[in-house]
Amino acid sequence: MDARVKSAAFDLGAWSSVQLDRVERALALWVSAETNATAGHHAPADLVAAMRYAVLDGGKRLRPLLVLAAAQAVGSSLAEPTGAHEAALRAACAVELIHAYSLVHDDLPCMDNDVLRRGKATVHVKFGEARALLAGDALQALAFELLTPDEGMSTEQQAHLCRLLARAAGSAGMAGGQAIDLASVGVALNENQLRQMHRLKTGALLQASVMMGAACGKVTAQAHAALESYGGAIGLAFQVVDDILDVTADSATLGKTPGKDADHGKPTYVSLLGLERSAAYAQELYAQALADLAGSGLSNTLALQGLANMVVNRVS
Repeated sequence: MDARVKSAAFDLGAWSSVQLDRVERALALWVSAETNATAGHHAPADLVAAMRYAVLDGGKRLRPLLVLAAAQAVGSSLAEPTGAHEAALRAACAVELIHAYSLVHDDLPCMDNDVLRRGKATVHVKFGEARALLAGDALQALAFELLTPDEGMSTEQQAHLCRLLARAAGSAGMAGGQAIDLASVGVALNENQLRQMHRLKTGALLQASVMMGAACGKVTAQAHAALESYGGAIGLAFQVVDDILDVTADSATLGKTPGKDADHGKPTYVSLLGLERSAAYAQELYAQALADLAGSGLSNTLALQGLANMVVNRVS
């Protein structure tokens, strides 16, 4: 059966609903004033309020879903609250905390200076710039704390997951891509330069989500390479579609301010390739992602297929 037919038959909504419920409950538990209570430390209530505002009740949760889908693909059970599931859930929440921190900082006046995120006021508008900055810092630190529990995960697995996340978030990943983005305002990038910027700024964390999920189970070299390629394809596709939506959707649909890239003179796929070619490129990346999964040797990739379809055909 063709991968696209299988993906269509899979109920991504039902699967996602179950996984998202687990993620939301875990985030609500871990992003709290009681996070460090066992060590005798209680975080300041105003800081925790800003952290929770940044993380809870909003967002697609694509990155956690990719972690859990990849973990399931490599044989980890998501039905049991112990063992591999515990590692996958912690990894899913950790990558979402890094994503949330990046949005808080990206929205600051010194960066993108945005006032709307996920359909509500950005963190610095709600809580002030200083508290927003600290909330982002604290979310980043908490991500790595979640990956290093006292029990339930081997030290080798903890180290591997921390390394994957740190590399994706750092100067050779998300932060580096953001630096290139800021330096590219008003600069005419070619397609290779634009692709590299987005592979770092957006794609690295999405790809890491897939690989962190894979690290929660056992993978062959063939499956590892295929999942890495799949993650790279959908990571880039996500940004291509983001660029399209920035010029075709309104703020109510997007939950953030549209058209800001064009207003600020930032290079995008639409500005470089045009709408039609950008849309075609997103579909090419989708086809590549499906081909990667088909060649992975893994038998349970329906959730990953469904998420790839969601990335490319989303409207917000």
